Amino acid sequence: MRSVRVFSALVAVTAALALTACTPAMNQPVIAPVTMSANDLQGQTVDLVVGQVLNIDTGSLPVDSYTAEIEDESVATFSQGREDDTATFNPGVNAVGVGSTGVVMTNEDGGIQPLEFTVVVAERTP
Repeated sequence: MRSVRVFSALVAVTAALALTACTPAMNQPVIAPVTMSANDLQGQTVDLVVGQVLNIDTGSLPVDSYTAEIEDESVATFSQGREDDTATFNPGVNAVGVGSTGVVMTNEDGGIQPLEFTVVVAERTP
């Protein structure tokens, strides 16, 4: 009988810990990405919050033809566009920390002017 009570207590404690660990993530709203055309980025300032993504529509150009240099990778990082068997992923800029950074995107096809824009990242509010 004692082992049943000990086992029941362990199950209850484990369940409580699991629920507590999941609670903060469950309370965070999903952050929608900001989608902009590559043609519209030149000279722009794009406002994001930590955890948000700038989804870049490359139009008729291949999604994997763009690369980027980010001045401060503690503020934002670049995700290369790619295609796989089942999906196409646009290139993007991921907001990873509060601050401001310049972004220069170039296209491997050449003859296309580099896209220069600024990303400003704010703290995510609950």
